[in-house]
Amino acid sequence: MTKRSLPPTASVAHQAEGDKLVAPAATRNADVICALLTRVAPTTGRALEIASGSGQHVAAFAQALPGLHWQPTEVDPARRASIDAYTRDLPNVAPAAALDATAPGWHSAFGGQDLIILINLLHLISWREAEQCIAEISRALGPGGRFVLYGPFKRNGALTSAGDKKFHEALVGQDAEIGYKNDADIADLIQGCGMSLTLVQEMPANNLAFVAEAPAT
Repeated sequence: MTKRSLPPTASVAHQAEGDKLVAPAATRNADVICALLTRVAPTTGRALEIASGSGQHVAAFAQALPGLHWQPTEVDPARRASIDAYTRDLPNVAPAAALDATAPGWHSAFGGQDLIILINLLHLISWREAEQCIAEISRALGPGGRFVLYGPFKRNGALTSAGDKKFHEALVGQDAEIGYKNDADIADLIQGCGMSLTLVQEMPANNLAFVAEAPAT
């Protein structure tokens, strides 16, 4: 993953107690994403979270869906330490693994997943990196596995709120390769990687959730 120069508004976590980081976005949206997962995720099997960040999400997900065995991943060592601090007492969460989700070939080490989750990453990487990430996710899913993608996106090529417009412009102003991706382009990318798109749902704070499924065989 190319190290990006992000604007201050993209700062996603701050130090809390010990190794724990706190991401305000994760504090705000963990409950609504948990509610979505209880509707669309399998109840048992293997679950992989890409770019787990602070670890707040995977800790909440593991408690909401205890029948899944969760593997958090993160490219940054400080965030991996935070993830482990949040989850070390949860029996269904493995220690955080190092993973650059934009690198080719990582699916071979994380294959056979029943659920893969990716939250608030695609606007922080380039389109080429997004293509690589989604392609690898499609290969890491087992037969009938589910993919849940959450974050801010354009709608029909347009930014639909003043806050989104300001944030997107700040991202692009810092790095022309990043910024909000378009909802239709993401849907095409998911389906072009061989997954079936089963749900696109509006979420709070003008976010979108995409739910996709790998072929059954």
